[in-house]
Amino acid sequence: SFYYGTFPAGFLWGVGSSAYQTEGAWDKDGKGPSIWDAFTHKKGKVFGNETGDSACDGYYKVKDDIELLKELKVNHYVFSISWPRIMPTGIKTEQLNEKGIQFYNDTINSLLENNVIPIVSLYHWDLPQVLQEKYGGWQNISMINYFNDYANLCFEKFGDRVKHWITFSNPWAVAEKGYETGEHAPGLKLGGGGAYKAAHHIIKTHAKVWHSYNNKWRSKQQGMVGISLTSSWGEPVDSHSQTDRDAAERYIQFHLGWFANPIYRGDYPEIMKNYVGRKSAQQGLGTSRLPTFSVQEKTYIKGTSDFLGIGHFTTRYAIQKSFPFLQVSSYHTDRDLAELVDPKWPAPGPKWLYSVPWGFRRLLNFIKTQYGNPLIYVTENGVSEKVQCTQLCDEWRIEYLKGYINEILKALNDGVNVKGYTAWSLLDKFEWNKGFSERFGFYHIDFKNKNKPRYPKASVDYYKKIISANGFPNPREVENWYQKAMDACSTTHQLLATDSLITHMEMVTEIVLPTVFTLCILISIVLLIFYLRNH
Repeated sequence: SFYYGTFPAGFLWGVGSSAYQTEGAWDKDGKGPSIWDAFTHKKGKVFGNETGDSACDGYYKVKDDIELLKELKVNHYVFSISWPRIMPTGIKTEQLNEKGIQFYNDTINSLLENNVIPIVSLYHWDLPQVLQEKYGGWQNISMINYFNDYANLCFEKFGDRVKHWITFSNPWAVAEKGYETGEHAPGLKLGGGGAYKAAHHIIKTHAKVWHSYNNKWRSKQQGMVGISLTSSWGEPVDSHSQTDRDAAERYIQFHLGWFANPIYRGDYPEIMKNYVGRKSAQQGLGTSRLPTFSVQEKTYIKGTSDFLGIGHFTTRYAIQKSFPFLQVSSYHTDRDLAELVDPKWPAPGPKWLYSVPWGFRRLLNFIKTQYGNPLIYVTENGVSEKVQCTQLCDEWRIEYLKGYINEILKALNDGVNVKGYTAWSLLDKFEWNKGFSERFGFYHIDFKNKNKPRYPKASVDYYKKIISANGFPNPREVENWYQKAMDACSTTHQLLATDSLITHMEMVTEIVLPTVFTLCILISIVLLIFYLRNH
């Protein structure tokens, strides 16, 4: 049931984005190539062979986008720094790009001038391509020191103003989709151990960066360093069945626990160690495909997060499913489970994203009990639409946000220590291997228009109301928000239709007129030749 009430005073409201998905300017002003530049430039890797070469042109539209943040009245903005934009090869001793450093300085200063708190992620998937080519990226232990150098440069250049740092955004996807399935850059399909090895190095890197900040920068800068972990909730199909409950436990431990357990409890979840260890032994391997931490490493890693960033989008039912003995096991077969969905769950966008608000409260309570009730910032939560036609009246996004934010309010009453919420995302943007086919934004972008104009969807108006009321004060007021949001989007639709017509006319003028003119000249030449021949 819906719970009416407000959030505690000082609760932070924000929106987020990431560098590669929005900035564009992929090779401008001294930026080096990233693994996503290399990946998207290969045919067949991304839907429609689209790239983030120009994306939302965010590199050139910082002031415009900060105006949108002001319009939303958010307290904070989560964004990421592009490692190759400030260190073209990823190696500090080789080259620094002052123009890239200046770009982020200007962005941070503009945010603060407009009373928006910057929450900065050091890594949202765009590894410098040189480090991938030379060392194999996150398969190589040398990434720990290279990343630590990069992080320290960021603390040095921006830490006097940035007080919330995220080391890695959704490292689960980096490891699993980058090194196991190959759906994401660098597109490697390394089978049984690739994802585990990448994750192992990422966890150790995170810990090193936290200690660097703790030892060198904290006393001076007084900031916080955390990590952002994205996880769905796993619910047993039959809550009375022990095997189903165990399957749901494995689902969450292999997803969230894979990264959170070492950071909060000092080691991988026991269930992960047991399952991967047993399956590795069945394959005849001398050691587990899941790497181990030494006693010193466990102590070094445990407690290295001042806050836990949580990304959450959807829920799955989990059921026991034994996979037959395979010569090549994978992360997915190691878990011995199948994922199911309820066909009654709303799925407004892509097939993976079902709206299941109650799963969020359960996930937050799981974190509270498993990891000692850490300080939590929700760093990503939102829904996309997957439609070809423009839809500014996004009532399904309004329903999604209303439901999920309300579950956070319930979780706060359960005693969960949530201090902020970040809706994902500010703009429609490049969605990795899905290209521009999925739209998560509050603001619609017409990517066919070279100016990339931004248009508010109905959800902008609705989210503004939640922020100004700091929650859901009473049924009558909340009902009223919906109607006002729908009225606002109708007006914007008319504006968009007019702009689209103008853009279309401009395209006609730019393409058709020169073509017709060229054809007229060619025909004239041909006729002239005929005339001269006849005479």
